[in-house]
Amino acid sequence: MKTLFMLVPIRTRFLPWLKTYWVRLLVLFLGVALPLYLFSELAEEVLEQEAFWFDDPLLLFLHRHATPALDQFMTLISMLGTTYGLIPAAILIGVRLTWKRRWGDLWFWTLALGGSGLLNVAAKHTFRRPRPALWEPLHHNATYSFPSGHTMAAMSFAAAVIVLLWPTRWRWPALFFGLGFAVLVALSRLYLGVHFPSDILAGWAASLAWVIGLSVVLYRHLTKPTPRAEPV
Repeated sequence: MKTLFMLVPIRTRFLPWLKTYWVRLLVLFLGVALPLYLFSELAEEVLEQEAFWFDDPLLLFLHRHATPALDQFMTLISMLGTTYGLIPAAILIGVRLTWKRRWGDLWFWTLALGGSGLLNVAAKHTFRRPRPALWEPLHHNATYSFPSGHTMAAMSFAAAVIVLLWPTRWRWPALFFGLGFAVLVALSRLYLGVHFPSDILAGWAASLAWVIGLSVVLYRHLTKPTPRAEPV
C-alpha cells in the first residue's frame, strides 16, 4: 500500500507534463531516435557487406526510363545540390546571419552544415562502400558511396533552414521547398547511378538526426524558439 501511495504523486506530476510535451517528445523520437536507429541498421548491413533487396531493382527501374532530357535535368539538379547551388546559398545565409549579428543562429548554421559534412567524410572512410556498377554512369565519383554526401548536404541544409524559419511566417514554404529540394537531389543521385537507395536513406537519417539533435542542444527546443526571429 505504501508503494501505491508513493506512485500516486509521481503519476500526478507525470501526466500533466506528458500532456504538455508529448508533441516535442514525438518529434524528438521521429527526428532523432528513429533516424539513428535506421542509420545503425543500414550501417550494420553495409559493414557485413550484405545486399539490400531494394537497391538494384530501384536503380534499374530508373535507368530504364532514362532519356537525354532527363540526363541533363538530373545532372543540373545534382550540381545544384553542391557546388553551383547549395554551397553558394549556404555562404550567403552565413553572411546574412553575420550581418544581422545573429551569432547563435550563425553558430547553429555552421555546425549544422559543417558538422554534417565532417560526419559524411568520416562515415565514407569508415564503411568504404564501392559505388554502384550496374551501368556506365554519366559522371564518375572518386569517393565512397555510403552514405550519400549530396543527400546529407541537401537534407542538412533544408532541415537547418526549417529550424531557423520555424518561428516565422516562412515556416511552411521552407518545409515544402526544403524537403522538395532534398528529395530532388537524392533522386538525381539515384538516376545518375552513383548511389544506392540505401546510401540515400542513410544520408537522410544521419543528417536529420544531426540537425534536430543540434537544435535541441543549442536552442533547448526542437526549433528556434525566438518568436520575433527574422527570415534568414
